[in-house]
Amino acid sequence: MQTPALELAFRVRLDFGEGPRTRFAPAHARFTRGFVAVIGGEVSGPRLSGHVVPHSGGDWPRIWDSGLIEFEAHYMLEASDGTPIYIHNRGIAWSDPAVMARIEAGEAADPAATYCRITPKFETPPGPHEWLGRTLFVGVAERQGASTFFDYYAVT
Repeated sequence: MQTPALELAFRVRLDFGEGPRTRFAPAHARFTRGFVAVIGGEVSGPRLSGHVVPHSGGDWPRIWDSGLIEFEAHYMLEASDGTPIYIHNRGIAWSDPAVMARIEAGEAADPAATYCRITPKFETPPGPHEWLGRTLFVGVAERQGASTFFDYYAVT
């Protein structure tokens, strides 16, 4: 069997805006639920370019005291040719709780101090971007201020 390889397909910058993010402890749960709305962003790379559709969704993370965050994000991209692309992005991040507290406060943190991996799924209409729906992707992410940067790799 052939060993899978990773090929950088594109990068996404998600903009969330300044200000507080929604956080609450659900009844009967041991985690904190979050929400942050996507206000825009950009898509660039060798296989896809375009932008993040403003106010098309957001991220609903589950935040654990241990420093673990489980991501669950839904939003829309628009390719440079106008094609709408739905993305469902799941993943995890972990950092020491003290580092996580600094990140939550909007402070900078050393990217090496945080592990963040994602597994997106895409839906597109028939046409030049339908390859997204039949390709497995993994990615890495890094939060910088009010934006998060993602590198998406196609598993080849």
